[in-house]
Amino acid sequence: MTAGSIVVIGIGNEYRGDDGVGTMVARRLRERFLAEITVLEESGEGAALIDSWRGANWVVLIDAVRSGAPPGTVRRLDASAPVPAGYFHYSTHAFSVAEAIELARSLNQLPSHLIVYGIEGENFAAGIGLSPVVERAVEEAVESVAAEVRQALTLHDDQL
Repeated sequence: MTAGSIVVIGIGNEYRGDDGVGTMVARRLRERFLAEITVLEESGEGAALIDSWRGANWVVLIDAVRSGAPPGTVRRLDASAPVPAGYFHYSTHAFSVAEAIELARSLNQLPSHLIVYGIEGENFAAGIGLSPVVERAVEEAVESVAAEVRQALTLHDDQL
């Protein structure tokens, strides 16, 4: 595995309130792991997501969700099992993250490790900026994803 095979993808639209949380987390992770991994920001369009992880072994997706949990809740899903479509039922993306993952699974184009972090949003109205409760959840998500990245990097070093 090369460092380029570790990809973190922040999904969202920063002009739709809490929908921008995935890109916010990605930006903070880019600052931490500047030369070690690939960090991307995507709108959530399904084909683009599948293309963005092509060739990667470890992928972490971060997106806002509306699942009924309290706003600011951070959840981790291992996409080795099907990702519940209802988890991403509120989305500004035409083709949800869950649908993109399941399409990639059916096309045999999933990376070896695919982890999805969903951050429960509160406000998805037009406008810039996260709601305070979601802003507070950003650091928790950054720390959790950073641990995933460190694990992937450690496994890479052990294989050299």
